[in-house]
Amino acid sequence: MKRLYPHYTYGPGPRDGCWWDDTIGRPVWPVHQGDQRVDVAIVGGGFTGLSAALHLARAGSSVAVFEAETPGWGASGRNGGFCCLGGSKLSHKAMTRRYGVVAAQHYAQAEADAVHLVADILATHQIDADVHSKGETQLAHTPRAMEKLRRDADTSGILHEPGDLPGSGFSGGFHGGYTNPVGFGLNPRKYLFGLAQAAQSHGAQLFQNSAVQGIIHGQSGYAVQTVSGRVTAANVLVCTNGYSSEDVPPWMAGRYMPAQSTVLVTRPLSQAELLAQGWTTDQMSYDTRNLLHYFRLMPDRRFLFGMRGGLRSSSGAEVAIRRKVHKDFARMFPAWADVDVTHMWSGMVCLSRDLVPFAGPVAGRAGLYAGFAYHGNGVAMGTYCGRALARLALGKDAELPEPIARAPGRFPLGLWRRVLMPPAYAVMGLWDL
Repeated sequence: MKRLYPHYTYGPGPRDGCWWDDTIGRPVWPVHQGDQRVDVAIVGGGFTGLSAALHLARAGSSVAVFEAETPGWGASGRNGGFCCLGGSKLSHKAMTRRYGVVAAQHYAQAEADAVHLVADILATHQIDADVHSKGETQLAHTPRAMEKLRRDADTSGILHEPGDLPGSGFSGGFHGGYTNPVGFGLNPRKYLFGLAQAAQSHGAQLFQNSAVQGIIHGQSGYAVQTVSGRVTAANVLVCTNGYSSEDVPPWMAGRYMPAQSTVLVTRPLSQAELLAQGWTTDQMSYDTRNLLHYFRLMPDRRFLFGMRGGLRSSSGAEVAIRRKVHKDFARMFPAWADVDVTHMWSGMVCLSRDLVPFAGPVAGRAGLYAGFAYHGNGVAMGTYCGRALARLALGKDAELPEPIARAPGRFPLGLWRRVLMPPAYAVMGLWDL
């Protein structure tokens, strides 16, 4: 495989210390061996791939999912657990300018539908994923950011003026906020494994340590070459997001940009400690920075805090970004500056040049599809795009809004495109002042 980051990124170092690993044991899937034939082969065992597998298997298709590592190893097993609106980095106004009023409205509805889809899957398959929070709250980090929240506030949500925050259980020096009623927090690893079990119950085959090394188009469909076998399939879905390869398939080259996100989790906090900081809400929250922080008090009273911003990947860079995250946490929640941080880890989110997700066909290759670029909101949008890819493989209308259905353009500079990120982050950092 041909990937953008050094080998360290795709090894155990960044995910070492992931809290979710302690909450549920991972299942053991077989390693793929030999030759077989299925209707649909899926590359990647995260939210997108397993959602597609579930919806395909329920429709009667034979499905095989190939995970390069072990279940839950990638972003789906190490994210912040925010099931919320999102998936694009474009504002509604920017979406409207680019795609038109109707397409922007359809996209906004798709984000809400994605959250509802996860809720339906949890209920239908009785997956206990430690769900909490009624919607999501965005907190203004400057007075100027609060003015924007006031301008953009929708009547379906709740606008919090600065004086309202303490009574609602929020603290951290914020200048107000806005709560959108759509969304909830969950344990992403429990959701992922529940999704996997549901897919298996309908006949989907799931394989671990079975990296796909090549996808060859032939007269009878596709030959998918794994490290120890070969699969023939009429349709192939590529669902690898931030852990994609430039050559699986070659069409992916230049169309995605991995970016790092780092998370910490504290020990359980006492009621006295919560009161001392003034944070007593279970509401999942994030701030208005472009290089945002996201945080929530979990059901067991541990506090989760994460942020975007890591640009390099090595053992030394990992130490530095973890130190930065801890420093920001202590600055924003000073009463907890000395509270033990028991877990910390990093993973890769995925951006597209167009700043919107994609789920659709690979040009010039009938039966080959891809879904990726959820911009740090893959719990809901990855699940939604997985269902859309399943519909495409079944020959149905994917029912996607135009922004998601339009193939993303390529970033400039090819394999060197990571050099675009430092100046972009520098500009976003200046906007955050």
